[in-house]
Amino acid sequence: MPIALQFVIYYVLFFFWLLLVARIVVELVHSFAREWVPAGRPAAALEVVFSATDPPVKLLRRVIPVVRIGGVGLDLSIMVLLLVVFILMSIARPAVG
Repeated sequence: MPIALQFVIYYVLFFFWLLLVARIVVELVHSFAREWVPAGRPAAALEVVFSATDPPVKLLRRVIPVVRIGGVGLDLSIMVLLLVVFILMSIARPAVG
């Protein structure tokens, strides 16, 4: 595989990984501050984050059920997706040098 293609794949996966981390942070903030509603540019940025990450997250949510711990539901699908993207990044990492 050409090294330029490896760089492109790696950085696309890295950017998706960053979007997943941003989604986790936003969902964590929203779970503690339910009344928070973004407006303006932050709302537009969050729309990009959720639009890019929703399809794979929803696919995994159908396969991996939410784990209930007392009255709290723990969604493992995002964590599994983070791990899968991280593994794919390590496979696609170009060997320079």
